[in-house]
Amino acid sequence: MANRKDSAKTTISVKDFGPIADATVELRPFTVFVGASNTGKSYLAILLYALHRFFGGPVGADRRPWPFSLYQYPARVGHSAPTEQLEAARAWLAQVPASFRGNSNRGVDVKLPDDVAALVRGVLEDAGELAPLLDAEVGRCFGVADTKRLIRQSGGTSARIALRRDVRVDAVVEKPILGYEYSITRSQSQLGASIPAGLPLRIQGVDGRYLRWRVGPPIRHLRTLPGALADLVLPYVVGALTRPVHYLPADRAGVMHAHRVVVSSLIGRASRGGLGPESPLPSLSGVLADFLEQLIELGDAKPGKGAGALLAERLEADILAGVVSSHRSAVGYPSFHYRPQSWKSELPLMNTSSMVSELAPVVLYLRHIVRPGDVIIIEEPESHLHPRMQVSFTRLLAAVARAGIRVVVTTHSEWVLEALANIVRLSAVEPSRRQGICGDDLALTPDQVGAWHFEAKKRPKGSVVKEIPLDIARGTFPAGFGEITEELYNDWAEIANLVAERPGG
Repeated sequence: MANRKDSAKTTISVKDFGPIADATVELRPFTVFVGASNTGKSYLAILLYALHRFFGGPVGADRRPWPFSLYQYPARVGHSAPTEQLEAARAWLAQVPASFRGNSNRGVDVKLPDDVAALVRGVLEDAGELAPLLDAEVGRCFGVADTKRLIRQSGGTSARIALRRDVRVDAVVEKPILGYEYSITRSQSQLGASIPAGLPLRIQGVDGRYLRWRVGPPIRHLRTLPGALADLVLPYVVGALTRPVHYLPADRAGVMHAHRVVVSSLIGRASRGGLGPESPLPSLSGVLADFLEQLIELGDAKPGKGAGALLAERLEADILAGVVSSHRSAVGYPSFHYRPQSWKSELPLMNTSSMVSELAPVVLYLRHIVRPGDVIIIEEPESHLHPRMQVSFTRLLAAVARAGIRVVVTTHSEWVLEALANIVRLSAVEPSRRQGICGDDLALTPDQVGAWHFEAKKRPKGSVVKEIPLDIARGTFPAGFGEITEELYNDWAEIANLVAERPGG
């Protein structure tokens, strides 16, 4: 048992999924998807959301845990294991050193003995029966009845998603790498695991109070013990994908304005029996439905007191120049308001600028829902923002990442990339010399930030996703925006020449 920083990397590889032909993305504390429209940025973001929900789960405003777990759905190995093997696992767990079980020992890891690890490995590898659950969650998040519709049309007969995590033991990368592979085929979906037999398994980075809470009932009910231990080991296998996740979709400003109408329509639809599959009323994707559900829950949520609440206040002070609030109406439905600085009265959110409406849900999520350790996915953070505000918001998101909240964004903005480049480059300057530089407290190191470019290809027809290295000479993550600027300048020069050459010019 040792205190150590987890240096393992988690990557997701995608082939023939939606518009994506091929992608391999390393998930970092601040991950950016950039590229032309219709190249699959939102597809990959929504897929990440679905995977987080499956392996870790969402957490609403009241911090309710996700109901799925390996403990609640014990694999066959939990029922077929010999009693003496289960008893040995229980005896080991009961003897976990007191120094690990103390409430102050956050981040301490414990290695499973070989016999206990073999028991847990059997649960983790018995993933085939869970494929329908993952399939259902992916379909729900995308709003499709059949995930076969997500297979790239001009691709093969299946879409493949692989989760991989390299695990360093004594500074050596173990191979084969830990992970899961999820395949969507024309017939059925499949889920398989790669848990190397010789690799030690660990319960990683939890405190003693949480450990006792998670394994107390299974210790008393022996057959559920393997699943409970597998739940605790799962973060070691899939890394950050076990973290609670939150998704702020594109056009959230419009949703904030119209959420009452949308929810009323859904309630009306739910009350109309017998509409059947041919109903002209559309259904919502899971990401949008979850967003609406959390907006409704905000009426009962109490403001947080930690890093998220402080970040919300910073966003209000530095960018919004006012305060965002939610109130529960007499009928139990929340309403959202904005009070500009120096005003005594509030404005309904629908009467505010598009910038306020766009950033209001970010404020509310940080204040009420998101906690350090969570993941927040934001589509197009630049929407409705002046370039100066885009830069300020990017810096705020860097502060969010520094607070331990993982950030994933999709963007079309050169300003976002250039601001992020400055934040990364600043990490090369000693802290004592950063004073006077805007954002001097926001530096992120290169291994904390990853920018991934989605580029449409003709062969194979679909998007290929590659990492964009930071271009120190240009001061940005080059994503092709400079080419557009150059093309516009060349057009201007040609037009100017034609004007100069006109008769009498």
